[in-house]
Amino acid sequence: MSTILEICHATRRFAGLVAVNDVSFTLEQGEILGIIGPNGAGKTTLISLVSGTLAPSSGDIVFEGQSITKLPAYRRARLGIGRTFQIMRPFPGLSVLDNVAVGALFGRNEGGLAEARERARGHLDSVGLARFASQRADELGGPGRKRLELAKALAMQPKLLLCDEVMAGLNHVEIDEVIGVIRKLRDSGISILVIEHVIKAIKSLSDRLLVLHHGVKIADGAPDAVLADHTVVEAYLGRRRS
Repeated sequence: MSTILEICHATRRFAGLVAVNDVSFTLEQGEILGIIGPNGAGKTTLISLVSGTLAPSSGDIVFEGQSITKLPAYRRARLGIGRTFQIMRPFPGLSVLDNVAVGALFGRNEGGLAEARERARGHLDSVGLARFASQRADELGGPGRKRLELAKALAMQPKLLLCDEVMAGLNHVEIDEVIGVIRKLRDSGISILVIEHVIKAIKSLSDRLLVLHHGVKIADGAPDAVLADHTVVEAYLGRRRS
């Protein structure tokens, strides 16, 4: 496997707060890396540094061997970096179909609106939203909006997909369905960074787990080994195992 993403000593400060502190790691082609940690650990900030919605205070972001640290988010999207957002904001007044078509127009695709809508239908089908295509997106409930976020990101034809809590608020059946979708994406060659608080889901889905605590990386490795690590148990669960 080849390395698609390399984070080199990334730090992000907000005034006196260090949200991400000297974090380094790599992601291989076709790998799923789960990022876990307590609330406020810096997880969303970290993937925002990758997507370009935030700039690092120091450090470097390398995608497919090229430094993208100074590139804006839209340039990174055109290179093949797509993401979902924890706070879901569908385009008001647009249909579910056209919300996804916007993603297709924004990403690596070529062609006009008709082609974008055709691709959007396929992505809606893959996440189980095909029957809602003509409905206004802002009429979807929470679980539907989660699926819409994923479809919008997929429409950009990403090489690297950043998922921020796409399973939050879903029931067990819906979580299993989303896990199935993400695994199919990985099998198609897409590399994935996923933030998730549902430990059972993230453990079964990820090839590796990375743990953040107070913005610092405290573990990175195979899921079973990471979740058994005493430092992780204390930081994430707030207690020590005997």
